[in-house]
Amino acid sequence: MADSYVLGWILCSVMALVALCGVVLRRQKWKGISMRTEPVKTVLTRNGECGSADASHADIIIVGAGVAGSALAHTLGKDGRRVQVIERDLSEPDRIVGELLQPGGYLKLIELGLEDCVEEIDAQQVFGYALFKDGKHTQLSYPLEKFHSDVSGRSFHNGRFIQRMREKSASLPNVHLEQGTVTSLLEEKGIIRGVQYKTKDGRELTAFASLTIVCDGCFSNLRRSLCNPKVDIPSSFVGLVLENCHLPYSNHGHVILADPSPILFYPISSTETRCLVDVPGQKVPSIANGEMANYLKTIVAPQVPPEIYDSFVAAVDKGNIRTMPNRSMPAAPHPTPGALLMGDAFNMRHPLTGGGMTVALSDIVVLRDLLRPLHDLNDAPMLCKYLESFYTLRKPVASTINTLAGALYKVFCASPDQARKEMRQACFDYLSLGGVCSAGPISLLSGLNPRPLSLVLHFFAVAIYSLGRLLLPFPSPKRIWIGARLISGASGIIFPIIKAEGVRQMFFPATVPAYYRAPPTVK
Repeated sequence: MADSYVLGWILCSVMALVALCGVVLRRQKWKGISMRTEPVKTVLTRNGECGSADASHADIIIVGAGVAGSALAHTLGKDGRRVQVIERDLSEPDRIVGELLQPGGYLKLIELGLEDCVEEIDAQQVFGYALFKDGKHTQLSYPLEKFHSDVSGRSFHNGRFIQRMREKSASLPNVHLEQGTVTSLLEEKGIIRGVQYKTKDGRELTAFASLTIVCDGCFSNLRRSLCNPKVDIPSSFVGLVLENCHLPYSNHGHVILADPSPILFYPISSTETRCLVDVPGQKVPSIANGEMANYLKTIVAPQVPPEIYDSFVAAVDKGNIRTMPNRSMPAAPHPTPGALLMGDAFNMRHPLTGGGMTVALSDIVVLRDLLRPLHDLNDAPMLCKYLESFYTLRKPVASTINTLAGALYKVFCASPDQARKEMRQACFDYLSLGGVCSAGPISLLSGLNPRPLSLVLHFFAVAIYSLGRLLLPFPSPKRIWIGARLISGASGIIFPIIKAEGVRQMFFPATVPAYYRAPPTVK
């Protein structure tokens, strides 16, 4: 009898030990990942409020619902993907940048089926730029002759544009928007499985998907694990809104080559004009103690065109002065299974040329076309290897706009160096020549001709044009020396930017193996 009790006790102990081992193994398998306690239950409705929806599972998680995140959510949702979007703040953003969409970006908007998002927000058509320097001015029109009359640039309130795209993406039944702050990416054995986030009411939740796309903007706190961020802050923008201001050239952006750096004006509604004053360096005059207002009135105001002067001073007196650092960051991704970076979290350039949204929308078109043949996104390592082609295919558009923005900003800034002065004046005079000398550069800036080689040719054409003016009719030793420094300075401006973008990917993308990567086959 006693033996049977002992035998039973041994059998129970063995069964308990086996059960305990099973629990431990399961916990080790999912180490670092907490199961989501409940599905997403909120989406943005047309009035900006949240309504109920079921999102028990998503194919793709998008972190951030700015320009890139909202456009991407609608694009992937329209292709049948189940998309969960987690945005820190679903109220209308109030920014002083992201207000000018170039014609190339508008064409991408049409390609994505989002062109109606610039309607009903009092957006203004933009047909080109006007350039001002030392009392002279020239008009640079976009080469739009081959396009429909509706194709042009668009300028608007950034927040209104984003809300329209959020509404449109949330109107799809398989796209779910939720307000929450993503605190970390969930990783298992080197693969990103989802995100951990905090909801508006403070609950800590986790969400899982086959692919997580991080679009949380220039202040991204998630990018460090997905790329090698080298953020440069060359200057800051000081933003003002001028009311009922009549610009010298209607429906044009205005660039004043001021001292020490450029000033921008462009309409953002039928009654408002945005002014962005570039202040070099990372330190700006204080707004609180009146230093900024004094700087704007004494240094900046005398350099703006007479037609704008009164409106500019009135805007300064009104006191609604805002500042924002201008960030630049080349794309340097760490291909990571289960995750992808996009938008300003991935790549930034100086906003002087207004190319950020064009790059973001172009990237979305590239990614959409890569994902369309795929029905299954569950094989993260294979998907990661396939999506390496994204980084090469995006280069023609992205690198052209990035390089132009960086180079043009450095050329347009005032400098005590005589060679830099010559380069700046030559750039203004070159663009004033008209014909191919203005149409070529403006087509690059507009995103209508994203060809890196054309950019380099025009850049050095300006340098050679400046050199020719120096040496003719009679070269002197001093002029020859200035000319040599001018060519050296031009090379020092553009070549580091090209190096950061990647020479091979920028000029010879067809030689990169990832360029030819085919969609993974389903076994």
